[in-house]
Parts: sequence; C-alpha cells; structure tokens
Amino acid sequence: MPIISPEAGHLTVLNLFKTDSRDRVDTLVTEMKKIVDVAAYPGWISSTVHRGEQNPGTLNFIQWRGMDDLESRYKDSEFKHHTVPVFREITTYVRLMQNEVEFTRRHPELGDATEVSPERDDYTVVEILGVKPAQQSALIKTLGSAHDFLVDVPGYRSQSVLRGIRSRNLDGGEGTLATVGTDNDFVIVYSQWADKKAYDAHRNQDEADWSAARSAFQSKQYSLITSIDWNSYRAVHTRSAEQPVAV
Repeated sequence: MPIISPEAGHLTVLNLFKTDSRDRVDTLVTEMKKIVDVAAYPGWISSTVHRGEQNPGTLNFIQWRGMDDLESRYKDSEFKHHTVPVFREITTYVRLMQNEVEFTRRHPELGDATEVSPERDDYTVVEILGVKPAQQSALIKTLGSAHDFLVDVPGYRSQSVLRGIRSRNLDGGEGTLATVGTDNDFVIVYSQWADKKAYDAHRNQDEADWSAARSAFQSKQYSLITSIDWNSYRAVHTRSAEQPVAV
C-alpha cells in the first residue's frame, strides 16, 4: 500500500486528466489500469488510480525513485507512440505534475502513516494552488497551519502538502511533452475525508461560523494563491513494484 511520506524522498507525480463526460471517465480508468498492471519501469515504485467524483476525470498518484527514472519513461517509445496518443484522444485536459512531499498530517486517531489505497474508503480531495514563485514557501507554511483547526472538523482524516517542481502537458510534438510555461509555481493539497457529506459541510460552511483559526488561515491563503483547481476522487486501483526500490 503506497504511503505518503516526506522522509521517503520519492519523486511524487500527480497526473491529472479531465474529460467532458462520465462515460469517458470509464475509458480513462480502464486505460490507466492497463498501464499500471504492466508497469515495470526502472525506478517506478507505485501508481494509484483515482476516479473523479465531483467532476469527470481521473488522477494517477505515482511514486518514482527520482527525476532521471521519470524522464527515461517519458522518452520511451511506447510512451510517446501509444500512451500519449491514447490520452490525447479521450481527454480534454492533461497536466503531469512533478512534486516533492513537504509534509503529511493525520487526525490523531488514525495512526502513523498516510496511506493511499482503494482498500480504504477515503473521500479524497486534491487542490492545485497556483502561486507566485517567491510565495511558494510561504503558502506551504500557511497550509501547514490548517491542520490545527482541521483536527476538530468532523470527518477530517489527513492533509498532505506537495511542493510543485515542474508541470507538463501533452502539447509537445511527436509524442513528446511540453513544459507548462507560466509565471506561477504550484502547490498541491491532497486531503482525505470520511465521506462527501463531511467534506461538503466543511467546504460550504458559512464564513460567519468559521473558527478564528480558519478565518486567519483562509485570509492568508487567499492573499497568496493566484488560482485554484480542485476535484474529489475515490482511489480505485493500485499496484506497487514487487521489490522495494532503493533511494
């Protein structure tokens, strides 16, 4: 079962796929499962496929030993001439995001590890926050403060924050990838909740009912972010390398 941990030193890649219909989500999940089930790439550690709940799409949470291994995968002929064309055909938006795990925190009752698995019943929310490069570290620090009030929110399970390193899409020629060129960096928040009802109650809570800690957090976060893209997911498929990969 994949574990989110800054101590592991993995390169964590979140591949975000959007589409325009629920039917195409089924196709996306099927194609992702095919790739995950035969994965045997040097340096590959694990992949966990997530199915979009709030909006049509999928997310693949992937762990690699390091950047060189991932780049070798992207240069592979099968990736360029089969994988890229398949996903171009069935998606409306693709973003491949390379990250470092900054921290992960859980509700005190949930043990010592943040696990990612379809064997769990987590309602997972992923937020991609745009931020000016000079403010990325400040945003990560601010996000860390959210745990202090989240532990008192019914249904909250965990919050992991990832520092964005590089973002790419499928717009490169001949099966290659293109780096997303913007003036912004990004930070990803991967959070786990008991269910949709609990998360919606938190997200839609009237501002007048916010705690002082949440009010301070929201104000600081809004002052730092330049954009937000989010969706909710269920983990539906996972597989890990048969032997641990040395880091």
